Amino acid sequence: MLKGRFAPSPSGRMHVGNIYAALMSWLSVRKQDGSWLLRIEDLDRQRCKREYADILIEDLRWLGLDWDEGAFLGDASQYFQSERDAVYEQYFSALQAQGLVYDCFCRRSDLLASSAPHASDGTPVYAGTCRNLTAAERKRLFQERAPAKRIRVPDRASVFTDGHYGEQHCHLLTDCGDFILRRADGNFAYQLAVVVDDALMGVTEVVRGRDLLSSTHQQLFLYKVLGFTPPKFYHLPLLVNADGKRLSKRDKDTDMGYLRAYFSPEQIIGHLMHLCGFTAHDEPLSLEEAITLFDWQKLPQKNIVCD
Repeated sequence: MLKGRFAPSPSGRMHVGNIYAALMSWLSVRKQDGSWLLRIEDLDRQRCKREYADILIEDLRWLGLDWDEGAFLGDASQYFQSERDAVYEQYFSALQAQGLVYDCFCRRSDLLASSAPHASDGTPVYAGTCRNLTAAERKRLFQERAPAKRIRVPDRASVFTDGHYGEQHCHLLTDCGDFILRRADGNFAYQLAVVVDDALMGVTEVVRGRDLLSSTHQQLFLYKVLGFTPPKFYHLPLLVNADGKRLSKRDKDTDMGYLRAYFSPEQIIGHLMHLCGFTAHDEPLSLEEAITLFDWQKLPQKNIVCD
């Protein structure tokens, strides 16, 4: 059975960009008579708060976006990433046993100052500074600071077909680089957690913003070395403002607090469907009507300006 998911981070009130991603995932699943899972990605304990998760849930329910499995349905603590360290530890250890993990002592400031190439999402590609440290070098650096844990990626190409953007190519070593599995503070990184969670929870379709398109190659590498079957990926054009900048939680006039004060769920759904090219006119729509109109072929590939 097809299973999709929405996996928000409760670091503040959801904005229209979050709702757009949730809606497209929900519609894709419902159009195919699949099930929809809700997972709370709160790995960042400092920024993510339970009260934000509570508000997030209320906003989804207000919109009518129901889910069949996941957070806030019965005893659902396993759908909060902050509660799943023991699970991530198991698979992190499996990667260590394969000899794929090494200590990285580089500071964030070192990486940002590096002249190394940058990935398509703007992040610097790790130059492999700590990849082949000697035992003596590691011992000396251990006395100065705790290391993060990186995974060695192979010197080979990665290719996959995105459901919306088609065939995607990168070279793992030169375009992605070795990436972090566990931060120096002990918290597991998103790339490991999202792969383990989607695989163990049976997710077969992932719908998310195109800003995560390049990181899919890293995740597919983890799927392979952990022995998991990857889902089908569909990436969405981003909602941007008139200046072409991606909407964020700092744009208060697009957050759910503002939207709920001035608009109905049907108006918000209808406006998003119109922006995506599914309707000729901006008019209120029920979710049932939106399901009949949803079509991946009609969704643009260019980013969408949201006024």
